[in-house]
Amino acid sequence: MFDVGFWEFALIGVIALIIVGPERMPSIARSAGRYAGKAKRFIAKIQDDVSEELDVEKFKDQLSAMDKDSNIIDIFDETKDTINDIKNDVNSNKT
Repeated sequence: MFDVGFWEFALIGVIALIIVGPERMPSIARSAGRYAGKAKRFIAKIQDDVSEELDVEKFKDQLSAMDKDSNIIDIFDETKDTINDIKNDVNSNKT
């Protein structure tokens, strides 16, 4: 995403040191680190939520496929029962 290396950070640090001054620089660095940590945890949480949601969708797809298979089996069983009933009716009418 961003290609920021050592020299870019060093330049940002020097500019911040010139603008802010050496007295306030440590507190600003701590605040920046704290906010960077919060942002990192926030992004990790979002990634976990998205991964979990994708797993749930995959699981739902598997369940729906299983439901479709069970419906097909039920249809076959009902058809087999109907055919057996017809056979029994035909055999009973013959005799």
